[in-house]
This record gives sequence, C-alpha cells and structure tokens, in this order.
Amino acid sequence: MFTGIVTAIGKIVEAERKGPSLKRLAIASPYDAAGIEIGASIACAGVCLTVTALKPREDGEPGCVFQVEAAAETLSKTKVGDWEPGTAINLERSLKVGDELGGHLVTGHVDGVGRILKIEPIAADPDEPWGATARFHIRAPQGLPRFIAAKGSICLDGTSLTVNTV
Repeated sequence: MFTGIVTAIGKIVEAERKGPSLKRLAIASPYDAAGIEIGASIACAGVCLTVTALKPREDGEPGCVFQVEAAAETLSKTKVGDWEPGTAINLERSLKVGDELGGHLVTGHVDGVGRILKIEPIAADPDEPWGATARFHIRAPQGLPRFIAAKGSICLDGTSLTVNTV
C-alpha cells in the first residue's frame, strides 16, 4: 500500500524487453539500498513493482539502482512499456504499519491510462503552504468512469488526486 505522495524521482537506466509479455527495468533512485529488501514493493509512477535486484549507483550520486520486472497485465494497463533509459518517474516506498497516512490509500494496481484534456492553473494563495495548484480535466479509459466517485481519489503518475466531479 502507498499514499500517493511522491517521495523521490527515479530515472530508468536500463530497459530490456524479454518477449512481448515481460520488460525488465533498472531504476536509479536516491533511496538507500540498505533500506530495501529484494521483494519490496515500490510505486514507480504509481505502478506497484517488486524489487528483484539491487546494486550501487555508478554515477556517483547517493542511493541505489533497483531492478523490477513488468509482466503482461502491467504492460497492457500502463505506460511502463514505453519507458526507456533516461525516462524520469515518480517513486514512493510502500507503507509500513504505523506510518502516517498523509495522502490516500493507494494500491498501485493500475486499471488504465487516462488522458489529460486540460490543465487549469489556480492562482497561488500566499497563505497556502503548498503554493500554486491546478485543476486537471482527465478523460478516464472506457469502462472506468462508473468506478470513479466525486471526493474519491485517482492517481496520476503516482500522485494521488482528489476527484472534484465526474
């Protein structure tokens, strides 16, 4: 489980197709390898992926490179299949029992890819600590709108957003 609050930006450093239904990816991250176990779940642009290998970064930056594999269902419901070296992605480590839930409960099990139709900037209020905001108009994939509720939440690249209207 995740919160939909992005904690780091990772970069794809290796991407290898292993046939039509499997893609292996290596992701450079600022996360300390000592805090990640093989089998851990990390939300990569909102997609829950399982760490299959770890190694130190070779670019001199702090953190590690973790490896994941995306199988047929993930490749069919997400944009993971398009990720190539250089692609930047939002990252979030999985929750631990007792962690503060600052966002929404997010599973990382993606149902489909929406399309951003319009972004409306909303003037920044100097009294708001989070600064400027925006309203996103998103077209949900066919068959999903009936499952989206006003005041519920959706994730956009791993960032949990509150739905205003459907």
